[in-house]
Amino acid sequence: MIEVGKTLVSDDVIEEAFVCDLTKCKGACCVEGDLGAPLLEEELEEIDKAIALVKPYLTQEAIDVLEKEGGYLLDEDGDLSTTTINGKECAFAFYDENKILKCSIEQAHKEGKTDFKKPISCHLYPIRIAKLPDFEALNYDRWQICSPACDLGKELKVPVYKFLKDALIRKYGADWYKELVEKVENR
Repeated sequence: MIEVGKTLVSDDVIEEAFVCDLTKCKGACCVEGDLGAPLLEEELEEIDKAIALVKPYLTQEAIDVLEKEGGYLLDEDGDLSTTTINGKECAFAFYDENKILKCSIEQAHKEGKTDFKKPISCHLYPIRIAKLPDFEALNYDRWQICSPACDLGKELKVPVYKFLKDALIRKYGADWYKELVEKVENR
C-alpha cells in the first residue's frame, strides 16, 4: 500500500493491469449489479441538471424512469447511486450503434452540453474508494465482467493507476498523481 496525501493506494491498483475493452464487454458495468453508480452528494446537482440534457440519447423507458424517480436514489445503507431501470441498467446508459452501453452524461459532455463528465465513481472504475477515519482507501474492484479489460491491460502492460490517470487527476489533482507515480517508481 502506498500513502499519498490523505489516501492509501492498494498494491493491486499499482500492480494489476487493466484497459477497458468495450468491444468485448459491451459496457456491462452499466447494467450488471444491483445498484446504479455510486454518487457523491456534491454530484447530485449535476445529476439533476443532466436529466434534461441526456434525453435525446435515452429510450422512452429510461426517460420515464428518470422523470418519475429522479436521477438518483438513497439505498437502505444510506448510500447514493444513480437510478436504474428495473434494478439493473443505469437509467443514464444508452446503446450506441455498435450495441455498446455508454454513458449519456459523458456523451453530452463530449458534445459540449455540460462540464460534468460523469460520476467520479464511473470515471475511476475499477477503483472503488472506501472512506476511513483519516484516509480514503483506493482499492481495485475485481469483477468477472471486466476480464477482457484485464487481458487487454496485460497485453498492453498498463497498470490500473496509469489507465485511470485522467480520472485520478480529476479526483485528487495533478500534484497528487505526480507524487503517486514517484512513489511507485521508487518502490
